[in-house]
Amino acid sequence: MRGEPLDAETIVSATEEVLRRHGPEKTTVLDVARLLGVSHGSVYRHFPSKAALREAVIRRWLDRVRDDLVAAVQDAGLTPPDRLRGLLTAMFAVKWAKAREDPELFATFRVLAAEHSTESRSHLAFLLDQIRAVVADGVAGGDFAPCDPEATARAVFNASTRFLDPRHAAEWQSPEIEAEAASVVSLILDGIRHGDGRQVMPSPTRR
Repeated sequence: MRGEPLDAETIVSATEEVLRRHGPEKTTVLDVARLLGVSHGSVYRHFPSKAALREAVIRRWLDRVRDDLVAAVQDAGLTPPDRLRGLLTAMFAVKWAKAREDPELFATFRVLAAEHSTESRSHLAFLLDQIRAVVADGVAGGDFAPCDPEATARAVFNASTRFLDPRHAAEWQSPEIEAEAASVVSLILDGIRHGDGRQVMPSPTRR
């Protein structure tokens, strides 16, 4: 039996370990309880359902990704183009590191992220907001051509899909992936700097 107090963070950590061992299809609350040396009722006192527990796991994982990303792009002295390059490069690197360092758990998170679309949408909104803020600063300072920062942020994200979408994880093992990503980022920056006449602009305010 477990001697020390049981808290939600300890349960989530144990769930990650069980998921790593057995995968999302075979992992049960009873497996988590066994690893912790407690009854499954003790787990349910913190998480009312298996779905709630799995949601807590994906939320913590995405929070870690956000923390890693924020830490990687804290240099406010950079110009908007350099900030955007650094932001995209950090977004790629954080995702690649998760996939390379713990492939079993990364594969599990792919499944959990699909199940818990609310958490996934929240994470996507965070990433888009980071890009939008840099684009807006660049437009305001004249580093980027006039555009709608929100629409441009989504276009930038969509152009980066190969380097962010877990469905492309096998390609991230390629020794050329960093150079290929850098080339795409350079093309993105060139497009935003100069514009192409097709940028989506904000709708005029109706009077």
